[in-house]
Amino acid sequence: MHIQAIHHIAIIATDYLASKHFYTKILGFQIIQEVYREQRNSYKCDLSVNGLYQIELFSFPEVALRASRPEAAGLRHLAFAVANVQEWHKKIVDNGGYCEQIRVDDYTGKHFFFFQDPSGQPLEMYEQ
Repeated sequence: MHIQAIHHIAIIATDYLASKHFYTKILGFQIIQEVYREQRNSYKCDLSVNGLYQIELFSFPEVALRASRPEAAGLRHLAFAVANVQEWHKKIVDNGGYCEQIRVDDYTGKHFFFFQDPSGQPLEMYEQ
């Protein structure tokens, strides 16, 4: 018995439409399915990350904010592997996002930077 893979990552948005725009138009993820769940007054949008992974983007009428950034207990951040960190940094900044400075990993020598989605979820672009 063994775990085969990660099935999905779930993200609750504070502003569903802004987050949907961010993940589809800026990061380029494809919508697999979007449904409105009337009993929960909530949207659920399944997004494909390069056909390999899936992000579930949720809206809820009321959400609790993250305790702190990003060193709160629990999941620290979600990192995406990219070929060109500099291009992604520029694209996010050009679209109104805030990115920390590009850094170099002390152990791997790879470039990376942290940024956040419209709900303040901590994300990272990491050189493949």
